[in-house]
Amino acid sequence: MRARSLSDILKKGDLIAVSNITGREASKVSVVSQRYCGNIVAGWALGKAGQTVDVPGAGPIPVFGQFGELLAALPEAKKPSKILVYSPPDAVYGDVKEVLEHGRDCVETIFVITEHVSIEVTAKLKSLANDANIDIIGCNTLGVINAHDRIRVGAVGGDSPDETFQKGSVCIISNSGNMVNTIATYLKSAGMGISYGISTGKDPLILTPVKDLLPLAMKDTRTQLIILYVEPGGVYEEEAITCLSSLKRAKPLLVYVSGKFAEGRSVSLGHAGAVVEGPNTSASAKMKMFDDYFQVPVFDPDQHKKSTTLLAERKRGIRVNALHDFVPAAMALTDALNIKTDFHPTQPIALKPWFINFGPFERKLPRDMILHTVVIPEPYGSLVERYVKSGLGRIPTRQPMRNASHASSNDGVTPRIYGYSVMNLMKKGSFAESVLLYWLGQPPKHEFETRLFEMGLIASLTNGPGTISGQAPKLSASAGNAPNTAMIATLAAIGTVHGGNGQEAARMLIEVFGKSGLIDPYDKANAPDLDGIITAFVKKFKEKKAVAKEAGLDYDKVPCLGHPVFNKEPVNYDPRERIIFAYMQEHRIYNVFLDFYHRLTRAMTASGVTNKVHAVNVDAALTCILMGIAWPLLADKKITVERAVDLPFLAFALGRVAGGAGEYLDHRESGTDMDMRIPVSECQFLGRVQD
Repeated sequence: MRARSLSDILKKGDLIAVSNITGREASKVSVVSQRYCGNIVAGWALGKAGQTVDVPGAGPIPVFGQFGELLAALPEAKKPSKILVYSPPDAVYGDVKEVLEHGRDCVETIFVITEHVSIEVTAKLKSLANDANIDIIGCNTLGVINAHDRIRVGAVGGDSPDETFQKGSVCIISNSGNMVNTIATYLKSAGMGISYGISTGKDPLILTPVKDLLPLAMKDTRTQLIILYVEPGGVYEEEAITCLSSLKRAKPLLVYVSGKFAEGRSVSLGHAGAVVEGPNTSASAKMKMFDDYFQVPVFDPDQHKKSTTLLAERKRGIRVNALHDFVPAAMALTDALNIKTDFHPTQPIALKPWFINFGPFERKLPRDMILHTVVIPEPYGSLVERYVKSGLGRIPTRQPMRNASHASSNDGVTPRIYGYSVMNLMKKGSFAESVLLYWLGQPPKHEFETRLFEMGLIASLTNGPGTISGQAPKLSASAGNAPNTAMIATLAAIGTVHGGNGQEAARMLIEVFGKSGLIDPYDKANAPDLDGIITAFVKKFKEKKAVAKEAGLDYDKVPCLGHPVFNKEPVNYDPRERIIFAYMQEHRIYNVFLDFYHRLTRAMTASGVTNKVHAVNVDAALTCILMGIAWPLLADKKITVERAVDLPFLAFALGRVAGGAGEYLDHRESGTDMDMRIPVSECQFLGRVQD
C-alpha cells in the first residue's frame, strides 16, 4: 500500500475527479460534496463532453468525454489526486485502466463506488494499481471522510455531512458505508467525534481491507479509538487480528459483528461479499476471534462497572452485541483508559418520540416514565403532517403486484393468509373468522365480532325467490347453465341499488363520524354526542330534500333505511336486523353506528322528513357490524378508507352468492327448462309498429 498514514488517503487540498459524473447518483453526490468541501475539479462521461454539473452557490463542474481529455485540459495546479469511480460494472475496468495509464504522475488513490464488479476484474484492478503504485479502495465503498480537514470523497455523511460528522478522535472502519454514518451519529451521545470515517466496501474481493487500514489508524495522531463494523464473509479480520496480536501496544478497538441472526437461515445479507465460506468467515467465528483477542467478555450494558475494570486491565478493547451498545461501551472504554472525550455530549441518550399514546396508563405511570414528543425534523415533519391531516385510513401505496400479495403466500409447504397458516385456521378457526382475517389483514379483536359477522352472512343468504339476485340463478338454471355460471349470474344481479347500499352507508358513516374523535365504536360511555350529530344531519338532509323537490329533481336518500317488503307499518323493522340487535342486547354489546341508525330513522319521522319510521334494514346492520370491526383499524391507519367502504358490499355478495347456489340447485333439480321465460301474451310493446 502506498499510503503511510490515514491523511495520505484523504486530506485537505486533495482534488477529485469523478467518472460517469452525469449519472443520477454521481451527480447528486458531487453537488453535496462540492457544497461541503469544494474539492471536485472535473468529471468525465462518455458522450457528455462540454456539459456541466451545476452546483448552486459553488459554480459548475466541467464534464469531459474521457479522463485523458480531462487531464490535458486542466492546469497542473488543478490536476486530481483522487479519483471517484461511479462507472457501471462493465465500464469500471476500462475507466480505471485509463486513469492508471494517464494519471500516474498525479493520482494517489482511486475509490471504486460501483458494486457487483466481478472478482476477475477486481483482481486485475488491484494488480494494475499495485504496478502503478496507486492505492485503490472498494469496490462497493461509499467513500471516506476526514472530519478534521472537513473533506470527503463519495457519499459518506449523506446529504448533511456537517450534521453527522463532528471532528474528534474515533476512526470508523466499516464494511457498510451507511453504518459509518449511523455509528458517527451514535457516538455524539458519548461525546466522541470522528477523525476518519472509512467504508471499505463488501464485494467478494475487498481491495483495501481492514488489515491494511488498521496500521494506518494505529499511527494516526488524531485517532485514540478505532471502531470496526464487520460483516460475515472473508478472512480479512482474521488476518488483521493476527497482525494486531503481534503488536506490543495497540490502540483500543470497539467492534460490532453483524449477521449472526442469518446463520442457518436462507437470508441474504445484501452485500455480495457477505458469504460464509470456510470455518473462520461466519459471524459467530468472527465474534469468537475478537473476544479471544480482547480477552474480555462481550460488553454487557448492565455490567458497566465490571466492563470498565476489565478494560482497564486488558486495554485492547471490547465487542458489542447491539449497535445501540456502542455508546455505553465507548463510555466504558474512555473511563477505563483515561481517554478524554472530544466534546460535551450533544445528544443525550434518550428516546425522542414523535408520537405518544399511553392511554389509560398515563395516570398510573411514574412521572419520570412519561415521555414527551419532540418536534419532528424535516422533511419528515411535513410528511407526517400531511399523513395525519389525511383523516381516517391508511394512504395506499402502489407497486407492481403481478406476482406478489400481502394477503396470501405459499412457500410450497404452508399456504398462509396474512402470515397465518391455513392449516391452523382450519384446526381452530371458523370460516367467518378466516374471511375477516383475509379482508382486514388481522384477526377480529373480539369474539362477538365473528359471531355478528356470521349472523350478517346468514341474513344475506336470501330474501325469497322474488329478489333480483334470487331470480338470476333461477334464470341461469332454466337456461341450462353450469353451477359456476349461476353463481356468476347471482353476482351480476347485485348492484348499487340492490346490495351496494352498504357501500353508500359506509361512506356516510365515515363522513359523519370521521371528525368526531371516535376510537372505539363499542364504548358507549365515550361515544360522541349522537343527539347533536343526528340533529345536524337531519337538518342538512331536510334542506337538501326541499331544494331538490322544488327543482323537480331526485334527491339522495339515506342509504339502508327502509325496505320494499318491510314497509307497511307506522314503525317498521327488518326481522333480520331485529335478530342481530337482540343478540347485541342480550350480550350487552353496544355499536355506535347501529345506535345512530336507530335514532336517525325516528328523528327523521319526528322532524317531518318521513311519514313513517323506516326499517333499519339488514344492509345497514351488516354495514354497522363491519364498520365496528374496521373502525379502530381506520383510526390507526392500518387499512384504507376504500377497503372499509367495500366490506359491506363484499359481505352481502358473499352471503347472497351462496344463497344463489341454493336457488340454482333447487331449480335445476325441480324446475323445467325455459320455465323462467315470460309468455308472449304477458309481454307488452310500448312503441309503435313501423312497417
